[in-house]
Amino acid sequence: MLHTRDDLRILPQSTAYNIADLVQQYSGRIYGLALRLTQNPADAEDVLQETFLTVLSKLDSFEGRSDIYTWIHRIGTNIALQKLRRLKASPDVDISPADFDNLTGGLQREWKTDDPFGGESPEFVREAVNRAAKSLPETLRAVFLLRDLEDLSTRETADMLGITEANVKVRLMRARIALRNSLAHLIETSPGSP
Repeated sequence: MLHTRDDLRILPQSTAYNIADLVQQYSGRIYGLALRLTQNPADAEDVLQETFLTVLSKLDSFEGRSDIYTWIHRIGTNIALQKLRRLKASPDVDISPADFDNLTGGLQREWKTDDPFGGESPEFVREAVNRAAKSLPETLRAVFLLRDLEDLSTRETADMLGITEANVKVRLMRARIALRNSLAHLIETSPGSP
């Protein structure tokens, strides 16, 4: 398993073998990330291929300040986001100070249990969340995927997307509210909730 710059010292003698190890070890995760971001299997395959071609060409610039997967993940995320920008020339989300009443569309529902989906199977819940996430605008979906599904920090997400940490927080809040509203019909709510 390759993790640091020291692990990569032998690359000049056996680059193909080690690149093959990197591809084998991380391609599933990078493909999954790309598929969630692009929502298109063909685009996700393109992102996967471009990611490992970039890794191959830039491997000598890997400084070892982070785990090799973090570095590859960042490359994959950047390539997926660039692909989305090329495919959609959509304007960015306004991130002016949040007007919480407008963002929430009114009062929030209160979940009455730790299992708001009323005992539904994990597969059902996962599919419902995936469908709801696909409906998010690209800018919100990217932040949601990186923060909540890929478990990156606010700082890492901001660096990866080229936005401020405050923007990450606002977009994540908007994404979570939109997801919650999309899933509201499946969620048990407290009596008296709107």
